[in-house]
Amino acid sequence: MFNIQRFCVEDGPGIRTTVFLKGCPMRCLWCHNPESQLPGPQMSYDRERCLKCGACFEACDKHAIAKGSHFPDPKVCAGCDDCVDACPNGSRQIIGEEMSVDELVDAVLRDRGFYEESGGGVTFSGGEPLSQPEFLIASLGACRRLGIHTTLDTSGYGKTPDLLKAARLADLVLYDIKHVDDARHRELTGVSNRLIIGNLRALTREPIEVWIRLPLIPGLNDDEAHLRALGELLADLPRRYPVWLLPFHRLGSQKRERLGMAAGPEFAMPAPEHIESCAELLRTYGFDVHLNGREPDRTEPVLQTHGRDARATKK
Repeated sequence: MFNIQRFCVEDGPGIRTTVFLKGCPMRCLWCHNPESQLPGPQMSYDRERCLKCGACFEACDKHAIAKGSHFPDPKVCAGCDDCVDACPNGSRQIIGEEMSVDELVDAVLRDRGFYEESGGGVTFSGGEPLSQPEFLIASLGACRRLGIHTTLDTSGYGKTPDLLKAARLADLVLYDIKHVDDARHRELTGVSNRLIIGNLRALTREPIEVWIRLPLIPGLNDDEAHLRALGELLADLPRRYPVWLLPFHRLGSQKRERLGMAAGPEFAMPAPEHIESCAELLRTYGFDVHLNGREPDRTEPVLQTHGRDARATKK
Protein backbone atom coordinates (compact mmCIF):
# COMPACT_ATOMS: atom_id res chain seq x y z
CA MET A 1 0.00 0.00 0.00
CA PHE A 2 1.15 3.57 -0.48
CA ASN A 3 -0.82 5.47 2.14
CA ILE A 4 -3.12 5.18 5.12
CA GLN A 5 -4.86 8.53 5.33
CA ARG A 6 -6.76 9.40 8.48
CA PHE A 7 -9.67 11.78 9.12
CA CYS A 8 -11.03 11.56 5.57
CA VAL A 9 -14.52 12.96 4.98
CA GLU A 10 -14.90 12.48 1.23
CA ASP A 11 -14.54 8.69 0.94
CA GLY A 12 -17.87 7.62 2.40
CA PRO A 13 -19.98 8.56 5.43
CA GLY A 14 -18.51 10.04 8.59
CA ILE A 15 -14.83 10.33 9.49
CA ARG A 16 -12.88 7.59 7.75
CA THR A 17 -9.47 6.00 7.44
CA THR A 18 -8.69 5.48 3.76
CA VAL A 19 -6.30 2.68 2.81
CA PHE A 20 -4.67 3.22 -0.58
CA LEU A 21 -3.50 0.00 -2.25
CA LYS A 22 -0.90 0.00 -5.01
CA GLY A 23 -1.51 -1.43 -8.45
CA CYS A 24 -3.89 -0.23 -11.15
CA PRO A 25 -4.56 -1.55 -14.68
CA MET A 26 -5.82 1.85 -15.84
CA ARG A 27 -3.75 4.84 -16.97
CA CYS A 28 -6.18 7.74 -16.69
CA LEU A 29 -4.83 10.89 -18.30
CA TRP A 30 -5.74 12.92 -15.21
CA CYS A 31 -4.64 10.31 -12.63
CA HIS A 32 -4.68 11.89 -9.16
CA ASN A 33 -2.55 9.11 -7.65
CA PRO A 34 0.13 8.14 -10.19
CA GLU A 35 2.10 6.52 -7.36
CA SER A 36 -0.65 3.90 -7.26
CA GLN A 37 -0.18 2.59 -10.78
CA LEU A 38 2.77 0.22 -10.28
CA PRO A 39 2.32 -2.66 -7.83
CA GLY A 40 5.73 -2.34 -6.16
CA PRO A 41 7.64 0.35 -4.22
CA GLN A 42 8.82 3.48 -6.06
CA MET A 43 11.28 6.26 -5.39
CA SER A 44 9.84 9.73 -4.93
CA TYR A 45 12.24 12.67 -5.22
CA ASP A 46 11.32 16.23 -4.21
CA ARG A 47 13.57 18.53 -6.21
CA GLU A 48 12.68 21.58 -4.10
CA ARG A 49 13.87 19.93 -0.87
CA CYS A 50 17.12 18.62 -2.36
CA LEU A 51 20.30 20.24 -1.01
CA LYS A 52 22.41 18.78 -3.84
CA CYS A 53 24.84 17.54 -1.21
CA GLY A 54 25.62 14.24 -2.95
CA ALA A 55 24.91 12.14 0.13
CA CYS A 56 22.59 9.86 -1.85
CA PHE A 57 25.25 9.16 -4.49
CA GLU A 58 27.81 8.29 -1.83
CA ALA A 59 25.40 6.07 0.09
CA CYS A 60 24.59 3.88 -2.93
CA ASP A 61 27.29 1.21 -3.21
CA LYS A 62 25.48 -0.20 -6.25
CA HIS A 63 25.97 3.10 -8.12
CA ALA A 64 22.31 2.97 -9.09
CA ILE A 65 21.95 6.75 -9.02
CA ALA A 66 23.72 8.57 -11.84
CA LYS A 67 24.71 12.14 -11.11
CA GLY A 68 22.19 14.53 -12.58
CA SER A 69 19.37 11.96 -12.77
CA HIS A 70 18.39 11.78 -9.09
CA PHE A 71 16.35 8.64 -9.81
CA PRO A 72 17.92 5.18 -9.39
CA ASP A 73 18.23 2.85 -12.34
CA PRO A 74 15.57 0.18 -11.61
CA LYS A 75 17.81 -2.47 -13.23
CA VAL A 76 20.57 -1.73 -10.72
CA CYS A 77 18.72 -0.51 -7.61
CA ALA A 78 18.58 -3.12 -4.85
CA GLY A 79 15.76 -1.34 -3.00
CA CYS A 80 17.87 -1.03 0.14
CA ASP A 81 16.68 2.52 0.99
CA ASP A 82 20.26 3.62 1.83
CA CYS A 83 19.89 6.76 -0.30
CA VAL A 84 16.65 7.62 1.52
CA ASP A 85 18.27 7.22 4.93
CA ALA A 86 21.28 9.28 3.83
CA CYS A 87 19.27 12.27 2.62
CA PRO A 88 19.58 15.00 5.29
CA ASN A 89 16.55 16.96 4.15
CA GLY A 90 14.01 14.25 3.39
CA SER A 91 13.92 14.87 -0.35
CA ARG A 92 13.75 11.12 -1.02
CA GLN A 93 10.97 8.76 -0.08
CA ILE A 94 10.01 5.19 -0.89
CA ILE A 95 6.35 5.02 -1.88
CA GLY A 96 4.78 1.68 -1.06
CA GLU A 97 5.21 -0.83 1.75
CA GLU A 98 4.01 -4.32 2.50
CA MET A 99 1.61 -4.82 5.40
CA SER A 100 -0.21 -7.85 6.73
CA VAL A 101 -3.95 -7.93 7.35
CA ASP A 102 -3.35 -7.91 11.12
CA GLU A 103 -1.02 -4.91 10.86
CA LEU A 104 -3.57 -3.06 8.77
CA VAL A 105 -6.39 -3.80 11.21
CA ASP A 106 -4.24 -2.56 14.11
CA ALA A 107 -3.66 0.71 12.22
CA VAL A 108 -7.36 1.10 11.45
CA LEU A 109 -8.46 0.41 15.02
CA ARG A 110 -6.56 3.45 16.27
CA ASP A 111 -9.36 5.62 14.88
CA ARG A 112 -12.27 3.52 16.09
CA GLY A 113 -13.47 6.22 18.47
CA PHE A 114 -13.87 8.63 15.56
CA TYR A 115 -15.84 6.05 13.58
CA GLU A 116 -18.26 5.47 16.44
CA GLU A 117 -18.82 9.20 16.98
CA SER A 118 -19.29 10.10 13.30
CA GLY A 119 -20.70 6.94 11.72
CA GLY A 120 -17.45 6.52 9.79
CA GLY A 121 -15.15 3.59 9.16
CA VAL A 122 -12.48 2.35 6.76
CA THR A 123 -12.40 2.83 2.98
CA PHE A 124 -10.26 0.70 0.67
CA SER A 125 -9.11 2.68 -2.34
CA GLY A 126 -6.11 2.86 -4.67
CA GLY A 127 -5.00 2.45 -7.35
CA GLU A 128 -7.56 -0.20 -7.98
CA PRO A 129 -8.07 -2.32 -4.85
CA LEU A 130 -9.38 -5.20 -6.97
CA SER A 131 -5.79 -5.55 -8.23
CA GLN A 132 -5.08 -7.16 -4.84
CA PRO A 133 -8.26 -9.22 -4.40
CA GLU A 134 -7.07 -11.70 -1.77
CA PHE A 135 -5.68 -9.02 0.54
CA LEU A 136 -8.69 -6.77 -0.06
CA ILE A 137 -11.23 -9.48 0.72
CA ALA A 138 -9.33 -10.65 3.82
CA SER A 139 -9.03 -7.07 5.11
CA LEU A 140 -12.70 -6.26 4.48
CA GLY A 141 -13.72 -9.43 6.29
CA ALA A 142 -11.47 -8.69 9.28
CA CYS A 143 -12.80 -5.15 9.64
CA ARG A 144 -16.39 -6.27 9.25
CA ARG A 145 -16.00 -8.90 11.99
CA LEU A 146 -14.88 -6.11 14.32
CA GLY A 147 -17.99 -4.09 13.54
CA ILE A 148 -16.17 -1.41 11.51
CA HIS A 149 -18.13 0.18 8.67
CA THR A 150 -16.40 -0.82 5.42
CA THR A 151 -16.37 0.94 2.06
CA LEU A 152 -14.91 -0.23 -1.25
CA ASP A 153 -13.83 2.51 -3.67
CA THR A 154 -13.40 0.91 -7.10
CA SER A 155 -13.38 1.63 -10.81
CA GLY A 156 -15.05 -1.76 -11.29
CA TYR A 157 -12.16 -2.95 -13.46
CA GLY A 158 -11.56 -6.37 -11.99
CA LYS A 159 -12.80 -9.92 -12.16
CA THR A 160 -16.54 -10.08 -11.51
CA PRO A 161 -16.30 -12.79 -8.79
CA ASP A 162 -13.67 -10.70 -6.97
CA LEU A 163 -15.82 -7.58 -7.14
CA LEU A 164 -18.93 -9.34 -5.86
CA LYS A 165 -17.07 -11.12 -3.09
CA ALA A 166 -15.51 -7.85 -1.92
CA ALA A 167 -18.75 -5.90 -2.31
CA ARG A 168 -20.65 -8.38 -0.14
CA LEU A 169 -18.18 -7.66 2.66
CA ALA A 170 -18.60 -3.90 2.25
CA ASP A 171 -21.33 -1.74 3.75
CA LEU A 172 -20.93 0.67 0.83
CA VAL A 173 -19.41 0.59 -2.66
CA LEU A 174 -18.15 3.79 -4.31
CA TYR A 175 -18.26 2.98 -8.03
CA ASP A 176 -16.30 5.31 -10.33
CA ILE A 177 -17.36 5.71 -13.94
CA LYS A 178 -14.91 7.63 -16.14
CA HIS A 179 -16.73 7.62 -19.48
CA VAL A 180 -19.74 5.82 -20.95
CA ASP A 181 -18.48 5.51 -24.53
CA ASP A 182 -16.14 2.53 -24.88
CA ALA A 183 -13.84 4.02 -27.55
CA ARG A 184 -13.49 7.27 -25.61
CA HIS A 185 -12.89 5.33 -22.40
CA ARG A 186 -10.00 3.51 -24.08
CA GLU A 187 -8.49 6.85 -25.15
CA LEU A 188 -8.75 8.32 -21.66
CA THR A 189 -7.81 5.34 -19.50
CA GLY A 190 -6.11 2.77 -21.72
CA VAL A 191 -8.76 0.09 -21.14
CA SER A 192 -12.26 -0.78 -22.33
CA ASN A 193 -15.25 0.05 -20.13
CA ARG A 194 -17.22 -3.07 -21.07
CA LEU A 195 -16.06 -4.97 -17.99
CA ILE A 196 -16.79 -1.93 -15.82
CA ILE A 197 -20.36 -1.52 -17.05
CA GLY A 198 -20.93 -5.27 -16.97
CA ASN A 199 -19.71 -5.39 -13.37
CA LEU A 200 -21.99 -2.49 -12.47
CA ARG A 201 -24.97 -4.40 -13.84
CA ALA A 202 -23.90 -7.47 -11.83
CA LEU A 203 -23.61 -5.32 -8.72
CA THR A 204 -27.17 -4.04 -9.12
CA ARG A 205 -28.44 -7.58 -8.57
CA GLU A 206 -26.95 -7.55 -5.06
CA PRO A 207 -28.55 -5.89 -1.99
CA ILE A 208 -25.56 -3.56 -1.61
CA GLU A 209 -25.51 0.20 -1.09
CA VAL A 210 -23.75 1.89 -4.03
CA TRP A 211 -22.77 5.48 -4.74
CA ILE A 212 -21.95 6.23 -8.38
CA ARG A 213 -19.06 8.68 -8.75
CA LEU A 214 -17.96 10.63 -11.82
CA PRO A 215 -14.54 12.32 -11.77
CA LEU A 216 -15.43 15.50 -13.63
CA ILE A 217 -12.58 16.32 -16.04
CA PRO A 218 -13.02 19.53 -18.10
CA GLY A 219 -13.04 18.84 -21.82
CA LEU A 220 -13.09 15.06 -21.41
CA ASN A 221 -16.33 13.95 -19.79
CA ASP A 222 -18.17 17.09 -18.63
CA ASP A 223 -20.04 17.83 -21.88
CA GLU A 224 -23.80 17.60 -22.16
CA ALA A 225 -23.73 14.61 -24.53
CA HIS A 226 -21.70 12.51 -22.12
CA LEU A 227 -23.71 13.53 -19.06
CA ARG A 228 -26.92 12.57 -20.84
CA ALA A 229 -25.40 9.24 -21.87
CA LEU A 230 -24.44 8.63 -18.25
CA GLY A 231 -27.92 9.59 -17.09
CA GLU A 232 -29.51 7.18 -19.56
CA LEU A 233 -27.14 4.36 -18.56
CA LEU A 234 -27.86 4.78 -14.85
CA ALA A 235 -31.59 5.27 -15.38
CA ASP A 236 -31.70 1.94 -17.22
CA LEU A 237 -30.35 0.05 -14.18
CA PRO A 238 -32.86 -1.88 -12.08
CA ARG A 239 -31.85 0.13 -9.02
CA ARG A 240 -31.51 3.89 -8.57
CA TYR A 241 -28.29 5.09 -6.92
CA PRO A 242 -27.11 8.53 -5.77
CA VAL A 243 -24.50 10.21 -7.99
CA TRP A 244 -21.45 12.15 -6.81
CA LEU A 245 -19.44 14.55 -8.98
CA LEU A 246 -15.73 14.73 -8.13
CA PRO A 247 -14.18 17.87 -9.69
CA PHE A 248 -10.69 17.55 -11.14
CA HIS A 249 -7.72 18.83 -9.12
CA ARG A 250 -4.05 19.20 -10.05
CA LEU A 251 -2.28 17.24 -7.30
CA GLY A 252 -1.36 14.44 -9.70
CA SER A 253 1.01 16.60 -11.77
CA GLN A 254 3.30 17.29 -8.81
CA LYS A 255 3.36 13.62 -7.91
CA ARG A 256 4.31 12.63 -11.45
CA GLU A 257 7.32 14.93 -11.36
CA ARG A 258 8.49 13.49 -8.04
CA LEU A 259 8.19 9.96 -9.42
CA GLY A 260 10.25 10.80 -12.50
CA MET A 261 7.26 10.21 -14.78
CA ALA A 262 6.59 12.16 -17.97
CA ALA A 263 4.32 15.13 -17.50
CA GLY A 264 0.69 14.47 -18.32
CA PRO A 265 -1.72 16.80 -20.12
CA GLU A 266 -2.88 19.91 -18.30
CA PHE A 267 -6.55 20.39 -17.50
CA ALA A 268 -8.35 23.43 -16.18
CA MET A 269 -10.12 23.36 -12.85
CA PRO A 270 -13.90 23.22 -13.43
CA ALA A 271 -15.73 26.40 -12.43
CA PRO A 272 -18.24 26.01 -9.55
CA GLU A 273 -21.12 27.16 -11.71
CA HIS A 274 -20.23 24.57 -14.37
CA ILE A 275 -20.11 21.81 -11.76
CA GLU A 276 -23.55 22.83 -10.55
CA SER A 277 -24.92 22.89 -14.11
CA CYS A 278 -23.62 19.32 -14.62
CA ALA A 279 -25.34 18.28 -11.41
CA GLU A 280 -28.60 19.93 -12.49
CA LEU A 281 -28.54 18.08 -15.81
CA LEU A 282 -28.17 14.71 -14.07
CA ARG A 283 -30.93 15.64 -11.63
CA THR A 284 -33.33 15.85 -14.56
CA TYR A 285 -33.01 12.05 -14.73
CA GLY A 286 -34.31 11.82 -11.17
CA PHE A 287 -31.00 11.19 -9.42
CA ASP A 288 -29.86 12.57 -6.11
CA VAL A 289 -26.68 14.36 -7.18
CA HIS A 290 -24.00 15.59 -4.77
CA LEU A 291 -20.76 17.52 -5.23
CA ASN A 292 -17.28 16.41 -4.12
CA GLY A 293 -17.15 13.19 -2.09
CA ARG A 294 -18.44 14.60 1.18
CA GLU A 295 -21.66 13.30 2.68
CA PRO A 296 -24.20 16.13 3.09
CA ASP A 297 -24.48 17.69 6.54
CA ARG A 298 -27.64 16.48 8.25
CA THR A 299 -28.19 19.99 9.67
CA GLU A 300 -28.24 21.61 6.23
CA PRO A 301 -31.53 22.25 4.42
CA VAL A 302 -32.67 19.31 2.33
CA LEU A 303 -32.21 19.76 -1.43
CA GLN A 304 -35.38 18.56 -3.09
CA THR A 305 -35.10 16.82 -6.46
CA HIS A 306 -38.43 15.88 -8.01
CA GLY A 307 -39.91 15.58 -4.53
CA ARG A 308 -37.15 13.28 -3.25
CA ASP A 309 -34.63 13.84 -0.45
CA ALA A 310 -31.32 14.39 -2.29
CA ARG A 311 -29.16 13.48 0.68
CA ALA A 312 -27.47 10.07 0.55
CA THR A 313 -28.73 7.40 2.90
CA LYS A 314 -26.33 6.90 5.79
CA LYS A 315 -26.00 3.50 7.39
